[in-house]
Amino acid sequence: MQMNTPRRNAARGSAVRRNTIRPGATRRKAVRLTRRGRLLLGVAGIVVAGAAVTVPLLSLIHGADARSATLVIPEGWRASQIYDAVDKALALPAGSTKGAVGTAGLKLPGDAEGNPEGYLFPATYPLAKDATPQSVLRFMVDTANQRFGGAPIAAGAQRDAMNVYQAVTIASIVQAEAANKADMGKVARVVLNRLQSGMPLQMDSTLNYGLHRSTLDTTVGDTRIENPYNSYQRMGLPPSPIDNPGEDAMRAAMNPAPGNWLYFVTVKPGDTRFTADYAEHQRNVTEFNAERKNKAQQSPQVSQPSS
Repeated sequence: MQMNTPRRNAARGSAVRRNTIRPGATRRKAVRLTRRGRLLLGVAGIVVAGAAVTVPLLSLIHGADARSATLVIPEGWRASQIYDAVDKALALPAGSTKGAVGTAGLKLPGDAEGNPEGYLFPATYPLAKDATPQSVLRFMVDTANQRFGGAPIAAGAQRDAMNVYQAVTIASIVQAEAANKADMGKVARVVLNRLQSGMPLQMDSTLNYGLHRSTLDTTVGDTRIENPYNSYQRMGLPPSPIDNPGEDAMRAAMNPAPGNWLYFVTVKPGDTRFTADYAEHQRNVTEFNAERKNKAQQSPQVSQPSS
């Protein structure tokens, strides 16, 4: 995404699907995805489950038969959303789960530096009456590590010169940016093509994460903010995943669709256009803006009460 396009608007969620890189922009030496790589590939491979999957929390039950709550974690939720959900499920004061991260003994990769973002596995969790924030977080991360173990991801990560943590980071961007499941493989390919070409990612989703917000619009000023998650200004992947991706996003990151695309924009629902040609992308963006304006004009105006 680049701010040399017309005013930005979002087609879905918090991620604007412009993803424009101006032709002739400074290109640095290709950024290897292993720039943060310290995690051994022995924890690679994945069979991921979505929010509809029920994970029996045997380590949380401790012999108790009764379950007091069910915790549903959808794909793409940020850690902050999950902390709030756990607090509510366990009837705890706000901030309890976030404060428990440091004492939960989470088995995270070294690159995570104690941040469980990306490793809070999305699923439906039945909770025992004696469940604690620490036990819930620990089980989520343990489940992620189990799901992320195996040969397929190791092979995919090694093929693209990255480690598992970086694969999860890419999957989190795909989860945030793709308009639907069918687009995920193409979005993953755009991410990899940009990284391998030495281009900045220029994704609104990473910037929004760094600014702790979800917004439909990104301004020129936003793209100039100094922030480690500002992928307009910084090269390579963000410092961490930006959400907790699901099965489809992870598979897309490991098996991206073949293509030379560098840009994409969701002109309207079900019509996401991918291209390697900047001029074509600009035409798509123009059509997107026209579609957006037309919808706004057709929307009924809220009548104001008479004075």
